[in-house]
Amino acid sequence: VQLQASGGGLVQAGGSLRLSCVASGRTFSSYVMGWFRQAPGKEREFVAAISPSGGMIYYANSVKGRFTISRDNAKNTVYLQMNSLKPEDTAVYYCAASNSGGYNLVGAYEYWGQGTQVTVSS
Repeated sequence: VQLQASGGGLVQAGGSLRLSCVASGRTFSSYVMGWFRQAPGKEREFVAAISPSGGMIYYANSVKGRFTISRDNAKNTVYLQMNSLKPEDTAVYYCAASNSGGYNLVGAYEYWGQGTQVTVSS
């Protein structure tokens, strides 16, 4: 599976961005899809994940109520709608695919996209 993330950019605090991640291959609908982020000097951290059918969704506490993850299996695409952005949301955002458990663990994801930069100015 190859993943291509896009949609990052520079936005003012309180603004919104929508990230997209397109996957290659015909097995997209069998993977848990996740979004992670990594700020300079910090470890990569979990943001959100969605089950293969979309029926189960998980969020980090820091983004709950502001971010929404969704997927379109017909388009092999997972989205991350980010609202009410804060300067502390500034990071490189990565999409990832997992064929195993541990939806919030970096090590549970076998495939990673290249990352897209999100910068939130105060």
